[in-house]
Amino acid sequence: MAKSTCVYVSYIRTTPEKLWSALTDGEFMKQYWFGAHGESRWTAGSPWKLLSGDGKVLTSGEIVEATPLKRLIIRWTHENSPALKDDVPSLLTMELEPFPSAVKLTLTHSIEREPSKLIEEVSKGWPLVISNLKSFLETGSIALEDPYPQSCA
Repeated sequence: MAKSTCVYVSYIRTTPEKLWSALTDGEFMKQYWFGAHGESRWTAGSPWKLLSGDGKVLTSGEIVEATPLKRLIIRWTHENSPALKDDVPSLLTMELEPFPSAVKLTLTHSIEREPSKLIEEVSKGWPLVISNLKSFLETGSIALEDPYPQSCA
């Protein structure tokens, strides 16, 4: 079967420990993920959900793999928008690779369907979220206040 895939890579001036914590600590996530946060025990087989700032379930699924400081794999289904809810779940893989003064974060988000509206949308969203994460870890403030500003002027 054909596969739709989005790959996003960022180098973040931080440690693997701080980046892992930022990816798995719900309260910390709210600071860079536009108020949203993930909830899970962050162990293989445990349920996972992404909640909006007002508590609405945006996505849900399960942790496929959680190797602290190295890899986090989440299988998820979009719950919030019927247009993005595919009949098969997507798979998000986050890989952390230490560099001398940074950590390389590679996100690979894929689904066993081509084309996929979900992958098209996350291809736009991940750069916003990860830009905020990078900025927040490096400077203490986010780069973007609103993920979908009315105008860029």
